[in-house]
Parts: sequence; structure tokens; C-alpha cells
Amino acid sequence: MRNFPLSRGTVSGILKGYVGLSASVFTGLYTGMLRSSSTNLLLFLAIGLPAMCLAMMYFVRPCTPSLAEDSSERCHFLFTQVSSILLGLYLLAFTIVSNHVQLSDGITCVLFGVMVLFLLAPLAIPIKMTFFRTKPKHTSGSSEDKAEPLLASSSATNNLEKLQEPDDASDVNMLLAVGEGAVKKKRKPKRGDDFELEEALVKADFWLLFVAFFIGAGSGVTVLNNLAQIGAAAGIDDPTILLCLFSFGNFLGRLGGGAVSEYFVRTRMLPRPIWMACTQMIMIIAYLFYALGLSSTLNASTAMLGICYGVQTSIMVPTVSELFGLKHFGTFFNFMLLGNPLGAFLFSGLLAGYLYDKEAAEQQPGFLHHSNTCCFGPSCFRLTFFILAGVCSLGTLLTIILTVRIRPVYQMLYAGGSFRQPQTTHH
Repeated sequence: MRNFPLSRGTVSGILKGYVGLSASVFTGLYTGMLRSSSTNLLLFLAIGLPAMCLAMMYFVRPCTPSLAEDSSERCHFLFTQVSSILLGLYLLAFTIVSNHVQLSDGITCVLFGVMVLFLLAPLAIPIKMTFFRTKPKHTSGSSEDKAEPLLASSSATNNLEKLQEPDDASDVNMLLAVGEGAVKKKRKPKRGDDFELEEALVKADFWLLFVAFFIGAGSGVTVLNNLAQIGAAAGIDDPTILLCLFSFGNFLGRLGGGAVSEYFVRTRMLPRPIWMACTQMIMIIAYLFYALGLSSTLNASTAMLGICYGVQTSIMVPTVSELFGLKHFGTFFNFMLLGNPLGAFLFSGLLAGYLYDKEAAEQQPGFLHHSNTCCFGPSCFRLTFFILAGVCSLGTLLTIILTVRIRPVYQMLYAGGSFRQPQTTHH
């Protein structure tokens, strides 16, 4: 996020999109190279992954971000997005085929090799930048021409002044006292500046975003955790297709959420959380379809829910950095991520699990305390989905309130069609 401050939504979508694909990649590794051996998989997870991560950390370093639009950078992001989409489609096809057709070891290894090529495709960008460097363009303009953007009045500057005008007017007496040495006061950060965690915890915007993400991600992961039971209740023995649809939708939501929000925030200065509100409204529809128990809509509802679930994370990440700054972005990001496990514990562990066991006990009274009790029929999760639909209605309302509150901030940050770093922010 610090290396690419002008493309935060795009960066978030790409990184979170690859995270969404990682489970399918490890599945291909497990069946292709590890020969479906749980021992080999555990050995790889214990030794291979840490070694790989430590080796890759050499290449992860801060760089001087570009403060102007770069067409080559946009092309590189587009290439990475296309590569990830092709990888996602390939993994979807590979998973479906491997579950319906018995493949030989040789064919499996070849298919795994193709997956690795798709996975390594973005390496073409640093290779191209290393061996085919583009010469910087030198302009012959005068110093006055070069200084014109700094001297000219911009709409972003005007918006920034308007946003800070009330505080400036109220601080006149304090500034006079400071000038006389009588008072020393540290100015409180405004939205868009760098916040400390304790400063953000007292802001309504922080908790509106946290609760909205908690509802969207928590309700979505509830379906993911119980997808096998949901399929069994609907009469589907093998949930592989449902899992594939949800996973691929999750990937598309993460990748597309970042790209779409980036486009509209640049062209319309539209706050990113509006897309969380839109997707949570779609989640309400999906939960109602689930509650009705219509098997004909199960696949479509699962794919739709996967997309909406993916959007929640890819929108939350850049929004946090824009509202509360990049200086302590890691702290804010991990605090926000607590909404996912908390939502899973509340909505999946306590709500869905309790109601499922209760309905199963009513269907099979003799198995009230049996750990393997199964439930069949739409009634197993009907009340759960109605509750989740109601919770998402609350999340939609809170996200709309947040969007209205932070609209002036985005008008200030993106008034020039690109992100404008607040003058008070220092890294």
C-alpha cells in the first residue's frame, strides 16, 4: 500500500485475490506433486512454506512511490489481473475435472506444471523491467512550467481548505497562545491523516467500518464453514461444485472489488464502502434464496455469495488506509480482520451450529447428544438464513451512513482524479 499509494484498490484486489486462490493452489500441489500424501503435505507446510516465505522477504522492500500517474504501471497491474483471472479459471476447471475423471500421475503432473506457469506469469513484469528498461522522458520546459502544478490552485486544495476551515477558525486563540509560548498543543488528526490506534478507536467512522466488515465477512464465512451441511440438507452428497463456485466467486469479488472501486473513486470520487453496502444487499437476497430451500437456485446463490464475500475484504483494506493513514496501517488492518473470526464464532459456531443441532434433534429425537447427527431439508438452516438476512440489512444501513459521512474526505483526496496525499501526513 505504501509502495503504490495511487492504486490502493487495485493492489488490495490483486493481493487478496491471490489469497483467495491459494487454497486451490495447495489442493493442486497436494494431488499433483505430493501424491495425495498427508505426511508430505504436513512436511511441506512445516518446512517448505516458512523457507519459501523467508526467501521471498528479500524482495519485499519499501520503495519510493510515484506521485504521478504512470501508464506502464497501469499496464503491469492489468497484466497481473488478467494472469490471475486465467489462473482462477484454470484452477476451477482443474478441480472439477480431477473430481470427476481419474487422471494418471503423469497427466496430473503436467496439469500441475501448467498451473505453476500461470502462477509465475507476473514474474514477466520484473524481468521486462530489468532487461528492457524504458528511458526516462526529458522535457525542455522552463522552471516556471515545472513549478506550475505547485503554484496553481486545484480543486483538491480547495476541498482540503473547506474541510479544515471550521477547525482553523476555532483554533485562532490557541495559536496565539502557542506563539506566546504559553501553550503547547498537538493538533488532532483529521480523516485522511495518520492516526494512532487509540485516536482511531474514539472515531465513529472506525467502528462503523469495523461493524460493517464484521457483518459482511462474518455472515459470509458462516456459509463457507457450513457449505457441506447446507448441500447435504438440500440433497447434495458431494459439495465440491458448491465449494468451487464459492471459492471462484470469492476470488472474483476480491479482484473485481478492488478494481471497480478504484475506477469509481477516481472518476466519481465515490467512497469505497458504497460497494460493501451494494454487496450486502445482494447477500440479503442470497440468504433469502437459501432460506427458501430451492435447489434450483443453490448454485447461483453460492456463487453470488462468494463474490459478495470477497468484495468485503478488498474494499475494507484501502478504505482503512485512506481514512486513517499508512503510518500504522498494519495495526488497523489486523484489528479490522478480527471481524472475520469474531463473525465466524458468533454466526457460525453459536448461531448456525446451535440451530442446526436443534433441528437435527427434532428430526431424530434419539440422537440429541450424538456428535454425528445430520439434518435434512430446508428447515435445517432456514432460521439461520433469515437472521443473517436481517443482520446484513443492519450492515447495509451502517455502511450507507459511513459512506455519507466520509464523502467529503474522498472529494478531498481524489478531487484531481488521483489520490492526493494530505499535507499533514508524514511517513
